[in-house]
Formats: sequence, C-alpha cells, structure tokens
Amino acid sequence: MKPEETVDYNIKVAWHAISRMYNIQAAQNDITTSIGFVLLNIDQENGTPATKIAPLLGLETRSLTRILRSMEEKGLIYKQADSVDKRSVRIFLTDLGLEKKEVSRQTVRHFNLKIREKISQSQLDVFFKVAGQITGMIEGKTLFEDFVLKPLKKDA
Repeated sequence: MKPEETVDYNIKVAWHAISRMYNIQAAQNDITTSIGFVLLNIDQENGTPATKIAPLLGLETRSLTRILRSMEEKGLIYKQADSVDKRSVRIFLTDLGLEKKEVSRQTVRHFNLKIREKISQSQLDVFFKVAGQITGMIEGKTLFEDFVLKPLKKDA
C-alpha cells in the first residue's frame, strides 16, 4: 500500500498543513498554535480548571503544564485557587489573553468559513462522520485486539 493510499497518511498530511498555516498566523501575533487552542478553551468569565484543559485538547498533562507556564510568562493568563475546591486551580485570561483569544477565534473562524466556501455541507457531513468513526475506533482500543504481528520470513 502506498503512503498516499492510507488513511493515517492523509490525516497526518492534512493536519500538518493546517498546523503550519495556523503557526504562521499565530507567529504574527506572538503566540503559538498550541497557545491559541488553549486560549479558545478557557472560559472568559469563570476561568477553567487547569485539570479540564488537557483532555479538551487531547494533550498530556506535562505538555499543558509547559504551555501554561509559557502563557503565564507572556502575561496571557493568571492562576487562582478555586473558590469552592481550594485544591484546584482555575486558569483565567488577562486582558492580553482575551485579545489573543479573539485573534485565535477569528483565525479559526476564517479558516472554517473558507473551507465551507469550497466544500459542500454534504461532503463535510461525510468527513465529520468518518472522522468520528475513526476516532471512536481508536478510543475504543479495539483496533488491534485481533492483530498478530507476523514474523519476517528469513531467506533460506
């Protein structure tokens, strides 16, 4: 099977193209794509518990910790103990964070509007359905249940 005929290759190539495009836009605004996605997932009024952000983005906790530290250093966020559960920390946006969140929101919105101008709703519906099925199969951890690695044949 050629790489371009595989599902994973096509998803990877598309995501890398999208990621590069977002990184160019983010760099022009002194943030990264990762920071932009985190900003989009922080509640503007109530803040967001730090423990809720990583799962929303599919990130490992270690990666999020590094991103949050960088965001705090850039003055985009601040941390505050949760008023109900003092063990929990909520992440809030600063004024600069709100500004960069709006930049991120407009960038994502623009990308999606441009895609929708060129790709029909029925095609997008199929894409979303297939992507959801693939994600479900992966998260269900059943893809490799019956997989048996075949040993390489050695030349005699």
